[in-house]
Amino acid sequence: MNTPVRPFRILFVCHGNICRSPMAEFILKALVRARGIEDQYYIESAAVSTEEIGNGIYPPAKRCLTQHGVPFDSTRGARQVTAADYGRFDRIICMDRSNLHWIQRIIPDDPEGKIHLMMSYAGKHRDVADPWYTGDFETTFQDLLEGCEAMLKSQP
Repeated sequence: MNTPVRPFRILFVCHGNICRSPMAEFILKALVRARGIEDQYYIESAAVSTEEIGNGIYPPAKRCLTQHGVPFDSTRGARQVTAADYGRFDRIICMDRSNLHWIQRIIPDDPEGKIHLMMSYAGKHRDVADPWYTGDFETTFQDLLEGCEAMLKSQP
């Protein structure tokens, strides 16, 4: 009898969980679905702050996903990262260095090396621009797509 393989669990993290991290969540879900490997992944997103808890995806982020044909769950609400998430996820991927700073207050230790910056997967040492401030959701989408595709190539 074969034991079912546990899916690889990924948590995307940004400041409020209404722009970048849910965009990354649904971009990666679309990519794994298109490859027919969605049963190999479990994907969520969360915030380092409490500012937007319960709020849905920011409307311009939804418009950008829709323009690219990326389906999303319009009923999902923002949530904050918890210390328990460290045990629940194989990778915790932050959108910027500020997120890394704040996540260390919630998850002070990373003995298994689970916490990463998104653009590091694409070999870039920079943050994903925050469209909350730039208004440029397209650039954010392209960064996230590049990071998600590179991440999929790097997974076992």
